Amino acid sequence: MTRSLYFGVFGLMLGMFLAMLDGLIVGTALPTITGELGGLELLSWVVTAYLLASAATTPIWGKLGDLYGRKGTFMTAIVIFLAGSMLAGLAQDIGQLITFRAIQGIGAGGLMVGPLSIIGVLVPPRESGRVQSMVGAMMPVAFIGGPLLGGLLTDHLSWRWTFYVNVPVGAVALVVVGLGVRLTGERIRARIDVPGAALLTCGILALTLLASWGGVTYAWTSPQILGLGAVAVGALAWFVRVERRAAEPIIPPGLFRDRNFTLAQVLSFLAGAVMMAVTAYLPQYMQFVQGASPTAGGMLLLPLLFGMLAAQLVTGRLISRNGRYRVYPILGGAVLVPGVLLLTLLDTGTGTGLSSALTVVAGVGTGLLMQSTLLLTLNSAGPRDMGAASGTVTLVRTIGGSLGIALLGALYSSRMEAGLSGSLGAAAAERLMGGGGLTPELMSALAAPVRAAVREAVSAGLHMVLAGSAVLAVLAFAAAWFVREVPLRTEAAAAPPVTTKSTM
Repeated sequence: MTRSLYFGVFGLMLGMFLAMLDGLIVGTALPTITGELGGLELLSWVVTAYLLASAATTPIWGKLGDLYGRKGTFMTAIVIFLAGSMLAGLAQDIGQLITFRAIQGIGAGGLMVGPLSIIGVLVPPRESGRVQSMVGAMMPVAFIGGPLLGGLLTDHLSWRWTFYVNVPVGAVALVVVGLGVRLTGERIRARIDVPGAALLTCGILALTLLASWGGVTYAWTSPQILGLGAVAVGALAWFVRVERRAAEPIIPPGLFRDRNFTLAQVLSFLAGAVMMAVTAYLPQYMQFVQGASPTAGGMLLLPLLFGMLAAQLVTGRLISRNGRYRVYPILGGAVLVPGVLLLTLLDTGTGTGLSSALTVVAGVGTGLLMQSTLLLTLNSAGPRDMGAASGTVTLVRTIGGSLGIALLGALYSSRMEAGLSGSLGAAAAERLMGGGGLTPELMSALAAPVRAAVREAVSAGLHMVLAGSAVLAVLAFAAAWFVREVPLRTEAAAAPPVTTKSTM
């Protein structure tokens, strides 16, 4: 690649990094925000509103880029994100903050998918592996830097600076993308598929709320959860029907006629579920069983994150060197299965250093799968649908992560409650699980027998999550064998000028 192209890619990566970093920075400031603005009962919506808006708009941003210009669409997403950031920093109550976080989330959906679709047309797949590995490199930086930066800004300036800090970074991204990215022949005169967008948004919102509330806010058999499930299934089924007839579908059904594209989405879903479940529940073990602080508990996952980073960087370079990629999703599944099973060695007697080190194998397996599924997706889609394809793989991974946390989290909670009931009795278990008495900070105040029972129960709950994750990893390994070795393009997939008129 030329130096000017690297300059443009840097701007794209900076925009994507904003979206990754934002949720992690804000999470550290939430207790302080609640203390100033009030509304503790609505605190979770500060995060949920952002995630819902981001997930629901991701495929829509991708399609808008395909139709009306990827560069302009991406820059519009940055502007919306920065506007939401400024407004969130100026919020005077919790309701305003939730609303402005949703505006941020709308922009964040475009920040995640825009760079992938632009890279897909600027850089040929044969050379895009090393560029896409830069995306993977941002994740560990965001995981480490986000909470630390959020804590520093909150302690030394104000929680409002956790939002204001986005503005200078976003401004740099706008300038760099404006000057460094050159795309031609990508504008198409067409109408967006409004019915499809509405149905997809409705289905994703219902599915995300179901995953967030199921077994936590409401019981899995409650009318609220069953109703959300019915809405999700109905909306998504209707969406599929509408897309088959739409002139410009949000997610073109034709993409799924390519076997590699379909397999990439399956692998992305499974990898997302395993990654999010493991990274969500390992910190519980680190804090309750190992006695680590929340910050230290996150740091103990660094081997997992660096394992992902190393796998993505190495895979990208190897694919760029020889153009062969089928072996990497197979290898990813083959490494992820024992990597997850290796974590079942974690128990109340495992040392802290060993607990942290054991996570690296699962990180390598996840990195191999994530890198190869992204490459499969972009190589299987034509220039015309690059944005829709990028939006689809991002959305599928997000949904996989949400459902993975929800469903495997239900196994965690049920196994943990059963363990506490067996050791302490049903009444004590219910009090600990539902009464707010079970937090890492309060562990030292519990009697020694109760602490021991909690550690055993947390370890048992983690083992259930890992057993479910191992099943998903086996499915990923089996699916990877069906990937075909299709030669990678050696030229950039710049789309020729197209002018079409379509009706909704």
